[in-house]
Amino acid sequence: MDVEFQHISKNFGQVQALTDVSLTARSSTIHGLIGENGAGKSTLMKILTGYQSKSSGSILLDGVEAQLNNPSQASNLGIGMLYQEPMDFPPLTVLENFSLGTPRQSRQELHFALKTLSIRFGFDLDPDLPVELLTVGERQQIELLRLIHCNIKVLILDEPTTGISPAQKEALFPALKQLAADGLTILLVSHKLEEVANLCSEVTVLRHGKLTHHTAAPFHFPKLLTAMFGFVPKRKDKGSARDKGSPILICKNIEASGERQGLHQCDITVAEGEIIGLAGLDGAGQSTFLRLAAGLISPDQGKVTLFNNSLPHGAKAYIRAQELHTSFIPADRLEESLFAGISLRDHFSLREEHGMFWQSRTRTRQRTEEAITTFSIKGTPEDLAEDLSGGNQQRLLLSLLNRNSRLILLENPTRGLDIQSGQWIWQHLRDELSPDTAIIFSSPELDEILHYSDRIIVFHDGNIVLDSAVADTSHGAIAAAMTGMREGTP
Repeated sequence: MDVEFQHISKNFGQVQALTDVSLTARSSTIHGLIGENGAGKSTLMKILTGYQSKSSGSILLDGVEAQLNNPSQASNLGIGMLYQEPMDFPPLTVLENFSLGTPRQSRQELHFALKTLSIRFGFDLDPDLPVELLTVGERQQIELLRLIHCNIKVLILDEPTTGISPAQKEALFPALKQLAADGLTILLVSHKLEEVANLCSEVTVLRHGKLTHHTAAPFHFPKLLTAMFGFVPKRKDKGSARDKGSPILICKNIEASGERQGLHQCDITVAEGEIIGLAGLDGAGQSTFLRLAAGLISPDQGKVTLFNNSLPHGAKAYIRAQELHTSFIPADRLEESLFAGISLRDHFSLREEHGMFWQSRTRTRQRTEEAITTFSIKGTPEDLAEDLSGGNQQRLLLSLLNRNSRLILLENPTRGLDIQSGQWIWQHLRDELSPDTAIIFSSPELDEILHYSDRIIVFHDGNIVLDSAVADTSHGAIAAAMTGMREGTP
């Protein structure tokens, strides 16, 4: 099904999100849509899926103007989207989420369809596991398989490789190419130019809501980057290793439940000033460790010591970690960090000390405007958190971060962000916080871990299989450890 956007514009009050955008995505192709965070990519795709209305312009499907006033109309026309933030029901099982919106089938038929598609894409999903126990990446996988099972004609992918492992990417890419060859129209929203070059036959670039470039393969990266940012961003030099101080986090003989494998005999000591990168396949234990250190979960066995204080069990652990100036930013911004339906100003009201929510509106608005300027958030104090792009939601989270934090825990901090936004976040973390503040972060991108961390810890099936200074290891050794092998093992 050919999808044609004709002169699409969209404004939110006085904010112009899209201006006169025209492009065509053809049947049996993968069309890339790229641009910096807040460029209008997600807004354009939400218009196509009926979640947002256009201010002007038309959308044609196979040459016929389509009415896309709500998601149901778009779905009935065969349009489906895999969103960057999972759109599922966490209390339901994998199979129950997979069955939503699909043709009426028996449980046995659904089970077989899920298994068949999982094998095809290289995913490992337990049909009976509640979705709330899965990682963000695994929840994306369920939604992708559900859309394919619904026999959609137009598939929109919003940063589809953000939460999956390199091995899963190797399975996913050929499958997407086969889906396109079978007649599907695929629109790929991504910040990763290497993936765009690998998958797409055409690319359209948006900047500040306007179309700045369109080209067919092969692609010239400097031209794409210039169209995205106005210049070619240069990778910043790796900062010098920070001095290590006294131990601030000690995990001893930890056994904990979480993800698929939990944690087993986990021993970690973190010192002041360290920047530690956590690597591992999706669900290998790094997410469980971050939540354990944040006091969100308690160990089944072993002891967690934070700033010479033993963390209690249960809800008191998180409260105590907060009192000790520990901050945690999870990967799922809207479900676990922000309040989707309230304004930026209200977020700053809730952040105020002593729980004083009913503050002067003028004072709170002023603080919100200061944060918007300082953190370059593309939005207004009255905008809802859910209406911001992923990159701007991440900037909002950073602006809410306690600057007196002594331990910062980050789950995939640059998830879905463009090059500039990712570099800006790391510059802020290194330059604006105390050099004694320890940072522990997880990322599926080994290049990010190698570039920004001083030390790396690799998890495999809930066990720590590598703990090394970055200078003493290699990309190959880390990749091998993630799969449970030693580098060079056949």
